[in-house]
Amino acid sequence: MKLIAVDSSGLVASVAVIEDDILVAEYTIQYKKTHSQTLLPMLDEIRNMIELDFNEVDGIAVAAGPGSFTGLRIGSATAKGLAFAMGKPIVPVPTVDGLAYNLYGTDKIVCPIMDARRSQVYTGIYEFVLEGDIYSLHIIREQCAVAFAEIADSLNELGREVIFLGDGVPVFREEMKSLMKVPYTFVPAHMNRQRAASIGVLGSIYFAQGRIQSGEEHSPEYLRLSQAERERVRIRPMERADVERISQLEEETFSMPWSSDSFLEMLENTNARYYVAERDGHVLGACGVLMAAGEGNISNVVVDEKERNRGIGFKLLQYLIEDGLKNGLTAFTLEVRVSNAAAIHLYKKLGFFSEGIRPNFYEKPNEDAMIMWKR
Repeated sequence: MKLIAVDSSGLVASVAVIEDDILVAEYTIQYKKTHSQTLLPMLDEIRNMIELDFNEVDGIAVAAGPGSFTGLRIGSATAKGLAFAMGKPIVPVPTVDGLAYNLYGTDKIVCPIMDARRSQVYTGIYEFVLEGDIYSLHIIREQCAVAFAEIADSLNELGREVIFLGDGVPVFREEMKSLMKVPYTFVPAHMNRQRAASIGVLGSIYFAQGRIQSGEEHSPEYLRLSQAERERVRIRPMERADVERISQLEEETFSMPWSSDSFLEMLENTNARYYVAERDGHVLGACGVLMAAGEGNISNVVVDEKERNRGIGFKLLQYLIEDGLKNGLTAFTLEVRVSNAAAIHLYKKLGFFSEGIRPNFYEKPNEDAMIMWKR
């Protein structure tokens, strides 16, 4: 099997050719010029140096995101152009998975962190598991866009030594000192950035598993909305026409979802306020609050699984709180599963604090609830 591999997800531009278990060529550069100026000349240089026959290539592996929005678009356009011209499939490789693969075979927990701006990182948690005579990449937590504090909590819970790599390391080094409770180290320069070679090797595995796309099907996975997309997300009061969609999201998300009738009852309740987030007319999530004696009990915070980690839940709750304050509320409370680290982090970011535990509050599975307040 022979693959061309491309990674332009960050500051690094990298192109490689993988044939079976041989890295035939790799060209990597991190210096000033934009990827639109470098990727194709780099590939052309490799083609000339190794006398590459495009007819012998089986596919194009590409770092599919997350990463720089512009860089991902350039990499995607390059891969799609090659796929169309050569009549070959694309193998999309998650960027963070590819970074983790740089550390093949380590017995430590691997945590790539890419600076996602706005105090967030693109990250994931990985380990290598020996299966026969090879190591397989085991994903403990899939790539996501979160605050570093959230991923630090997850790593501390695992209780194992961690290796960090990626361009987020120098940005969040001081936070690591204060938040990490387990031993951690950093990788040296030749392993700590994106490499097309890792994308190509991992892409070969995915190709063999049939995880391929046509040029028409492929698009980058940004994980987070662009500035323009964030501005298109609109928060508004829930309407009766939204109930079926919100009920569907509840069923997809919760073990004990609300029925459509329950939401319709809330819409008729003068002490309740329910809101939805929508983009281009498509409902992405919802939340609600029941008001009594100046306090608001928040419930039904739900976001479409495909739209999570993109700031939609934050925007929904921020709107709910601001509207509640205008309506005379002075405090807000909610319950959350004690294991739901992502939600707990979101609520803390909005100013909520834990004030107690409600034992066995949740069912399917049974679990305690953390009671949080914003006063």
